[in-house]
Amino acid sequence: MRPATLSRRRFLATGMTVLAAGGAPVAGAEVRRRGIRLGFDNFAVRGMKWNARQLIDHALTLGCDSLFISDFGPFGGRVDDASLADIRGYAADRGVGITLGSWSICPTSKTFKQDWGTADDHLATGIRMARALGSKAFRVILGSHEDRGTEGGIAARIADTVAVLKAARNRALDAGVKIAVENHAGDMLSRELLGLVEEAGPDFVGVNFDSGNACWTLEDPVLALDTLAPHVLTTSLRDSMVWETDTGVSVQWTAMGEGCTDLAAFFDLFEKRCPGVTVHIETISGFARPFPLWRRDFWSTFPDGRADELAAFLALAKKGRALAPFQPPPGVAREEAEQGYQLAELARSIRHCRDIIGLGLRS
Repeated sequence: MRPATLSRRRFLATGMTVLAAGGAPVAGAEVRRRGIRLGFDNFAVRGMKWNARQLIDHALTLGCDSLFISDFGPFGGRVDDASLADIRGYAADRGVGITLGSWSICPTSKTFKQDWGTADDHLATGIRMARALGSKAFRVILGSHEDRGTEGGIAARIADTVAVLKAARNRALDAGVKIAVENHAGDMLSRELLGLVEEAGPDFVGVNFDSGNACWTLEDPVLALDTLAPHVLTTSLRDSMVWETDTGVSVQWTAMGEGCTDLAAFFDLFEKRCPGVTVHIETISGFARPFPLWRRDFWSTFPDGRADELAAFLALAKKGRALAPFQPPPGVAREEAEQGYQLAELARSIRHCRDIIGLGLRS
């Protein structure tokens, strides 16, 4: 099954956006191939509402080595082992690897939903599905920045998550699946996530590193990666633009190469310290989040001793510039505009990663 056909208007809009980004390599320039597998996270094209096979087809269209299905939705409720084996075979026949993920396994997080039963049930289901799909890791999250303000703070939510993880240790080891906990939506600082991994057990728990989310905890993504690199199992990456405002800073996620993250330094570090880990691109763009740093109460949910981290983050903001939020072009329905926007963001990011940074195994 092929991805849904784009309308002519959306195709032209997408193509012009890609060309306007200047994503093509400089003529005659040699790009050093890094030997790092390249793919995308299905959340990058969430507006398309594609199923698993359509996502695999799009990965092939983009020349990707891998697909990160980071929620169970694309399987359409067919999550038995036989159905998942069919998806695994469909991807393998096309040379596309699959990594699986889902959402919160912290039973006390504001983001936790009982769609898949208890937190223990959810994790057990994910481990089984990952094994059936041939995914060596299963991505989960704790929650979001809102959990920092709950009773007991983020430390209590970390403890609750660690308890769920420890209860699943034997199941994960027997399945040959490691649990990749993401730094998600401003929930944990990199050092807090490092503590979670060490407490739960690095023999079966690691990290899904999200570079954009590092900015939501006011961390430079390069320094955050340096903290977590030994435990990174997979990734959800995008660039970010950070700029100063009257009340502090704003962060807007962008396509790769269109923000102010030092991507050269990032991937030099990634290549050295995360060998064998796949790069998955998860573009989420079009809106900015303000951080009112100069309000005293803003810091109430953060730990003390953040001077060095904050200095590095503010240095990043000095390099950035304000970006306008996404708006549909006149006369184009919002859903159609968002679909074209998401496809273009991802296409530019994959092209930048391949042609400028040297990622990907396919020619």
